[in-house]
Amino acid sequence: MAVLGSGSANGGCSLLHAAGLGYGASIGLDLPLAVRLLDRPSKRDLDDPDGLLPAIIDAWLAGGFKLPNDMGKEDLHWAVISQIPPRQGLKSSAATSIGALRALADATKSEVTDEEYVAMAAQAQLDAEVSITGSIDDAWACLTPGWKLIDPRANSIAEGILFEGDGPNMEHWLVMIVCRNERTKRPKLEDFIPHRSAFQNSLDALQEMNELVALTWNGRGTVAVMNDVQGRKITNDAMLNGARAAGMSGSGNAIIVIAPRVSTPSCDRLRKLFESNKDVVKVIETSFLSIDREETS
Repeated sequence: MAVLGSGSANGGCSLLHAAGLGYGASIGLDLPLAVRLLDRPSKRDLDDPDGLLPAIIDAWLAGGFKLPNDMGKEDLHWAVISQIPPRQGLKSSAATSIGALRALADATKSEVTDEEYVAMAAQAQLDAEVSITGSIDDAWACLTPGWKLIDPRANSIAEGILFEGDGPNMEHWLVMIVCRNERTKRPKLEDFIPHRSAFQNSLDALQEMNELVALTWNGRGTVAVMNDVQGRKITNDAMLNGARAAGMSGSGNAIIVIAPRVSTPSCDRLRKLFESNKDVVKVIETSFLSIDREETS
């Protein structure tokens, strides 16, 4: 078995659900994913219930790229190693798309722009019906640090970037991902209409470059859309116990809780809070993938 190419990506969380107002924003989290393109099936079990990986190959071909060594689609196989919990709203589909596309690019020595990666990832997710918007903002978050406010209705991927931000300082903030059982349903676009005010507050916060407020307002809107009583309680309890921001990511079921790293008592109190909640499956502690301007200057 030969490895034809490999690619990587990361998970992320929502700052503004794209179904809320038609604009979306997500930011990457330190949840790594690695994809390998193989010439034979892997010994590892491959979990792809939605048929996303075949859709990625179709999107790659539709983008004008070729498969490695003149191989057919049926000759290509995948291995995916991921630290992103699936079906939790943590952008696992977008990350898989970006990682797999990078593996195809590596296998074929193709030069692919960021905009092309995002366009193909969005098309694959729409075709596999794992996204109702294309999740362009998610793809950007899985591909590059920081965040971008996206208009998915724009004429091109580049024109769809309305503005962007560096993201919160990753050294200052602890990100706690509160995972529950996998979601059992996805919302419909019309479910978001009664809750537009919460998403508008999130958008207003992003325009002021206040990502933590945006995350919280977006989460309030999303738990209302999902009618998730337990999610609302977890969010409210987190804020009462020292969190600076808390909200559901994507369409759930994970709740993102942000606490200041320097406040050990607050972090410990939140850990005990989640440990005592029978609806919490596990808590992952990680950080944002923000742009470090000191590093890039």
